[in-house]
Amino acid sequence: MSAVMTELPPRYLRTPEAARFLGLSGRTLEKHRTYGTGPLYSKLGGRVVYRLDDLQAWATRGAKASTSDPGVGTVLPARRQTPSAAVVRSDR
Repeated sequence: MSAVMTELPPRYLRTPEAARFLGLSGRTLEKHRTYGTGPLYSKLGGRVVYRLDDLQAWATRGAKASTSDPGVGTVLPARRQTPSAAVVRSDR
């Protein structure tokens, strides 16, 4: 009899937990959400939650091997972006 692997359901974190996971303040994560520069999030019953996979993907987008490495993508700062910066964000 072979073992059937069951996939675990996605893990959801509230803003304070998500911020700790990323090493950010909760306020910084809120700003990212306001300006559209942060990880994907969902609203469940009025509560903001983040999937663990989305937090990891957002953090990985900023990964670089050196200062000259263009990397996978760009993680923008938590502030209002110019229209040209929004193009960089379109890889979501």
